[in-house]
Amino acid sequence: MTSPQNNSIIEADGLQIDLKNRTLAGILAFLWPGAGHWYQGRYGKAGLFSTCILGLFMVGMVLGGGRVVYASWDPQDYRWHYVLQAGVGIPAAPAAIQWFFESDSESSLLRGWMARPATMGVLSDWHKETSAGFDLGTLFTMVAGLLNVLVIFDAVAGPMAIPGHESRKKNPLPEST
Repeated sequence: MTSPQNNSIIEADGLQIDLKNRTLAGILAFLWPGAGHWYQGRYGKAGLFSTCILGLFMVGMVLGGGRVVYASWDPQDYRWHYVLQAGVGIPAAPAAIQWFFESDSESSLLRGWMARPATMGVLSDWHKETSAGFDLGTLFTMVAGLLNVLVIFDAVAGPMAIPGHESRKKNPLPEST
């Protein structure tokens, strides 16, 4: 429930929560998982979200040999996965920088970190080196990005109110037979 005087304060489970500037919280949550909640003073959620999402992202990177996050719109290697991975924000930004500057060699910008493979043969080698790790790493990093989208929504909209004991008395759950 939103207060008529200040639309940044919501009520959930009998507690009033000040979401401060919701737009800024959403931007911070996109840039770094948990940062929007930290800004709002919801430190427990901030720590949980940051640890889980960044942990999942890093495990994916390790599984994929550090090469699963890159942007490429080439017809032979259309990397739509990056759209989802980019949901993590700053940790996935080097791939966008590499793609923007068309860097794909080890001596290029950022020393090739998160750069697209130079050839399809190199991409094939990456798959061979990590076996199923490349695909699992890609999946883990994509899921991390998608989870952060939910975190961004929570930073902007606030927590969902769960009906308390009193509301259940008014509308009891049907008994199962």
